[in-house]
Amino acid sequence: MIELRTPAEIEQMKSAGRFVASVLEATRDAADVGVNLLDLDALAHDMIRAAGAESCYIDYHPSFGGSPFGKVICTSVNDAVLHGLPHDYRLRDGDLLSLDFAASVDGWVADAAISIVVGEADPADLELIATCERALEAGIAAATVGNRIGDISASIGDVAHAAGLGVNLDFGGHGVGREMHGDPHIPNDGRRKRGLPLRAGLVFAIEPWFMRSTDEIYTDRDGWTLRSRDGSRGAHAEHTVAVTPDGPLVLTARTS
Repeated sequence: MIELRTPAEIEQMKSAGRFVASVLEATRDAADVGVNLLDLDALAHDMIRAAGAESCYIDYHPSFGGSPFGKVICTSVNDAVLHGLPHDYRLRDGDLLSLDFAASVDGWVADAAISIVVGEADPADLELIATCERALEAGIAAATVGNRIGDISASIGDVAHAAGLGVNLDFGGHGVGREMHGDPHIPNDGRRKRGLPLRAGLVFAIEPWFMRSTDEIYTDRDGWTLRSRDGSRGAHAEHTVAVTPDGPLVLTARTS
């Protein structure tokens, strides 16, 4: 069911957005060569406890997950492109790391993701990340009253295709509110002027994710981590966005 949020409810959701942004900033800044993924998860967990927030991941067990997730942040490295389950791995020079985090604050959820390179970066990885960020900006710009879901999807897809990238449609953006995942689904490619009309009060996560040389994925033996079929690297960018009469409002905007 698609729900419209009142201006007062969107105001309440800002606390969750700020918290999610702060955790991504902290884990991004802590990520470096030699840092263990489990340490990044522990940092996020400590911040959840200190804020009195609730994890959206630790008990999460949808049909596509092999078991309850058991951690509080997704850490996807190199060819791991989505839902990376934190494990005993120390980051290496040049690793492409995507951090995806969602949490509930006072009953409201926000969800966001960022990709970085630790150590010395391959320019191709930086361009892949920049393409994801451009696609996210384009999708957000299309999230205006009077447009449709297809306008967001097409705006994201246009950026990917201009960069010569394929687009996987298995996972994409989604409604956000009292729960982490809800309607509407927002594919990362589509046709303009198709799909649900955008109305003030819609709140959803927009999340382009691309792989360098494929659009096919498979599930790792851990039951969660999604990897590129050909081993190429992937990047991911995401914000929680509210549609308002004054334009799109990014609830998970970072301060740095």
